[in-house]
Amino acid sequence: QVQLVESGGGLVQAGGSLRLSCTASGRTFRSYPVGWFRQARGKEREFVAAVTWSGYPTYYADSVKGRFTISRDNAKNTAYLQMNSLKPEDTAIYYCAAGTSGGLTGYDYRYWGQGTQVTVSS
Repeated sequence: QVQLVESGGGLVQAGGSLRLSCTASGRTFRSYPVGWFRQARGKEREFVAAVTWSGYPTYYADSVKGRFTISRDNAKNTAYLQMNSLKPEDTAIYYCAAGTSGGLTGYDYRYWGQGTQVTVSS
């Protein structure tokens, strides 16, 4: 079993940056691909970014390409989402997920965190 906990969310002004962390318990974390998803209030969950077990390659939604960077440190059981040039439309609850057997950009991950709120003000 894997338990995921997100942290690093908060309030930031447009153009600012945040770094989200997803820390996992369990020895198998290093073997799992990891994805970041977000869900704005009143909207559907959407894919943001994903990374393979080895850290390469990475995948990004078109809306965040060039602004967000996903990475992982398997020794620390932690994945990260560096978010730069934030926009108000990035406001959402951000979730990390691990363990998909399917496509990394899909929603079929086995393990999910509780989410962390990111709010970007104008």
